[in-house]
Amino acid sequence: MNNAESSTAASGLAWFKSSYSGTEGGQCVEVAASSAAVHVRDSKASSGPMLTVSRKAWAGFVGLASSERPV
Repeated sequence: MNNAESSTAASGLAWFKSSYSGTEGGQCVEVAASSAAVHVRDSKASSGPMLTVSRKAWAGFVGLASSERPV
């Protein structure tokens, strides 16, 4: 996906930054959910490329990431 397509696809989405992201910037990502997918982008490059995954894949990722079990 090129940047022009990313900007078009990103318009109209409500982006959310992690509550763990401080106000000083740094290494932050933003996430937006649509009816069919979840979109992830670098908060410092909001017009740049984004990763798009299915809602099911995102739920699996979040489940694994929040698990207290060692992987």
